[in-house]
Amino acid sequence: MAKKIIIISSSPRRGGNSDTLCDQFMHGATDAGHSVRKIFLRDMQVNYCLGCGICTTGKSCPQKDDAADIIAAMLDADVIVLGTPVYFYSMSAQLKTLIDRCCARYTELSNKEFYLIMTAAERDIEAMQPTVAVLRGFLDCLDKPVERGIIYGLGVWQAGEVKSMPAMREAYEAGAAV
Repeated sequence: MAKKIIIISSSPRRGGNSDTLCDQFMHGATDAGHSVRKIFLRDMQVNYCLGCGICTTGKSCPQKDDAADIIAAMLDADVIVLGTPVYFYSMSAQLKTLIDRCCARYTELSNKEFYLIMTAAERDIEAMQPTVAVLRGFLDCLDKPVERGIIYGLGVWQAGEVKSMPAMREAYEAGAAV
């Protein structure tokens, strides 16, 4: 059965290593017959959460940016892929900003499947665990999320270096196996 997949690529570099792995996941999922939409956060306007609390009163966020549309797409999806480069052992600011903006509707993000894609210059998978922990912290706030897999592109710095890594195959196969 075909699933609706949304891929959120939070790399500030189009064609960067995490963005490239997001594309590979998308190719695998598309080849398997799934409906896939990729959102490249750099092309979107997502403002920081103001902490005003208006969203907790049943009213919509007063900010007029792309966050509401992105979150609506996440709500509509069966599968959500969160792709990020790892900077200083954490996710990109772009992804963290979007996650913070999910505050108003995070209780509606229920029964979603998640894949995590991350790349780093670091070669040690243990050094990625702080980033995994923060992303899992987001998932822990959701209702019945299912973590389906993590794809690590390690030891990559310059754009394109991931293309020679096993993570390319892993990303494609994960997308195809959705």
